[in-house]
Amino acid sequence: MTISYDELNRIFTIQTKDGTYQMMADRHDRLLHLYYGRKSAGRMDYLLTYADRGFSGNPYDVGNDRAYSLDALPQEYPSQGTGDYRSPALVVETESGKTGCDLRFDSYEIRDGKYSLPELPAVYADADKDKAQTLVVTLRDPEAKLRVELLYGVLPELNIITRAAVIYNDSDEKIYLNRALSANLDFVGGDYDLMTFYGRHAMERTPQRVPVSHGEQVVISRRGTSSHQYNPLLILADREAAETAGSCYAMELVYSGGFMGMAGLDQFGQTRMQIGLSDHMFHYPVESGASFTTPETILSFSGEGLSGLSRQLHDCIRSHVVRGYWRDRVRPVLLNSWEGCYLTFDAEKILNLAREAKELNLDLFVLDDGWFGKRDSDNSGLGDWFVNEKKIGDLHRLVEQIHGMGLLFGIWFEPEMVNEDSNLFRAHPDWALAIPGRKPVRARNQLVLDFSRREVVDAIYDQVCRIIDMGPVDYVKWDYNRSIAEVYSKAGREAGAVLYDYILGLYDFLERLCTRYPKLLIEGCSGGGGRFDAGMLYYTPQIWCSDNTDPIDRLRIQYGTSFGYPVSSMGAHVSVSPNEQDGRVTPLYTRTVIAMSGTFGYELDPAKMSEAEKAEVRRDVARQKRYAPLISGGDYYRLTDPLKGGPAAWEIVSKDGTEVLVSIVTQNNHGNMTQDYVRLQGLDEEALYLLDDNGEDAAEASAQAAGSAPGGQNGSMGLNTAGKRGIVYGGGALMEAGLPVPLHFGEYLAYQWHFTRQ
Repeated sequence: MTISYDELNRIFTIQTKDGTYQMMADRHDRLLHLYYGRKSAGRMDYLLTYADRGFSGNPYDVGNDRAYSLDALPQEYPSQGTGDYRSPALVVETESGKTGCDLRFDSYEIRDGKYSLPELPAVYADADKDKAQTLVVTLRDPEAKLRVELLYGVLPELNIITRAAVIYNDSDEKIYLNRALSANLDFVGGDYDLMTFYGRHAMERTPQRVPVSHGEQVVISRRGTSSHQYNPLLILADREAAETAGSCYAMELVYSGGFMGMAGLDQFGQTRMQIGLSDHMFHYPVESGASFTTPETILSFSGEGLSGLSRQLHDCIRSHVVRGYWRDRVRPVLLNSWEGCYLTFDAEKILNLAREAKELNLDLFVLDDGWFGKRDSDNSGLGDWFVNEKKIGDLHRLVEQIHGMGLLFGIWFEPEMVNEDSNLFRAHPDWALAIPGRKPVRARNQLVLDFSRREVVDAIYDQVCRIIDMGPVDYVKWDYNRSIAEVYSKAGREAGAVLYDYILGLYDFLERLCTRYPKLLIEGCSGGGGRFDAGMLYYTPQIWCSDNTDPIDRLRIQYGTSFGYPVSSMGAHVSVSPNEQDGRVTPLYTRTVIAMSGTFGYELDPAKMSEAEKAEVRRDVARQKRYAPLISGGDYYRLTDPLKGGPAAWEIVSKDGTEVLVSIVTQNNHGNMTQDYVRLQGLDEEALYLLDDNGEDAAEASAQAAGSAPGGQNGSMGLNTAGKRGIVYGGGALMEAGLPVPLHFGEYLAYQWHFTRQ
């Protein structure tokens, strides 16, 4: 059984395929965390130790037992006010100003299937197919008349445990939640590293790995969104853990607003790890008889290193977070108009771009920013979601013509934003988040609409649906180009509720959109990857990974993103060279190989390409479509770390192990090059693998354009042997010794090899 309860010892045990999670209601009815890690039988309460520790207080009800202190015991959901001076998961304040909460075990329920969360995205599962179960542990504070349900969802075959908490106010007065985290993990040891993912606009999700030290290492978004700056993903790893070995733990929050993640060592060398809602501007009122639900977090443990942990998260998100029509389908290859013409276009320009897209054998044309309202610059128009007919004419007619070419049609929206120079703002200035008596903070010349108000959400929803119906539209790019600065609703809502209720309004909008248009493909975006999280992926199967389309920067961005998110979620496009963000010059094939490790598309004006380049694009598109099912649904392996400057290499292996796609991009070349080897992973060591496609034609064309030959001076291990189509390799040797990277002349060359197991 996945979830079991030992009545005699009051121990809960959760078993997944490769892991065990255990907790216990002790003799004082406190819920203590015992163990999370490699699969094990038996009781783990032997790990608990008790000692008389100075300045670590003892609960009143333990009498003279000075060895019992919550300041030293591992807990499942610690609250403020119990004598535990570490970071709490729950902080409660009554309307009369009393603080503190002492939660005791009350009851439990085990049921088949996975719980859901009303109004919030959550992992879903099938009770039979996925063998999913739910554990509900109820804790009570009889003095405060507070009840907390801890929810545990278990997908055993995926090594996934989800957690959330529902807090009920059973008292006669209003309470305030000053903190309500989703999950807490306490470890009795302290020899761990913490991985977080920092960044900025156009350079998101750079991995950072540091030893967990005494104190608290906190990442937090105070921006109202999950943000470019930090991602709601934490990884705790053994100090010696690497890509393919070692124990690793993930916490991945299924939420798109501000968050907080923390790990730290306490005074006794124990580790606490937490994730949940940011407590910045969080003072949430819960009326008598009402409840509050935290966002869900995904927990996963792997004893096979970071790579194994990532694949577990990928499988969970790909098949149990992403929903609907597009979940298991290969995504259309698109041409986005933004870098091709920005805001300057008319109907003829758009039709010409679409014709070029069709000639390149693409599937979808996307009309980006600039088609609506008074939108000839980014100073005006947001909020006015009606067609600028002076610019593009009749939208239905335009879409009809593009559909007639055999293309799908997509369009850009930024529903959560408004310009002051817009009809909407002039009619409803109170619909923007702003502090009375103060001038607002502008970002990209725009303000944020108050999505905590239902009437605002409804008004924008109606405008967006009119455009989708008018098209009809097949794809929506949903953008969000600034952070929230003013946390104040002019509807009179308490300020401490605004940020959370804003996200509920966003989710309500998206849920209605997905229900009304079940085949609509929505791509999330926030100035690129500023809201790249599992919460958005519940509604938008893919997210624009970054506004930075430079392929070498994208190597690093997509590398960092891969720790928590599957390739099928990463929006990635081929753009021009020199790149328009940083001026870097790269071969077309290199840009293609890197974009293929995403949803794949183009963002340029094809009319400016040479005929040779267009021919190369057609070859590349055909190749991408051939391997798209493998890329979107296979197991992803990081073979090298591109941040170290050597060759960037990654690999995708089909679920049945019969296909392997290896991609390599060179980064540094120098005189008298030394030979690099890339070790493959995930193969059958006793099987043989035929190299049946090495992209030779495209690589040759790309290398010649860069003024080099792809083979170079490879010596005895060059393209004369390795890398040639038709060669058969042993799986064990490919994993142990690796493949030699062709010695190259020219910068940033790409190689892509497809193997078939014999």
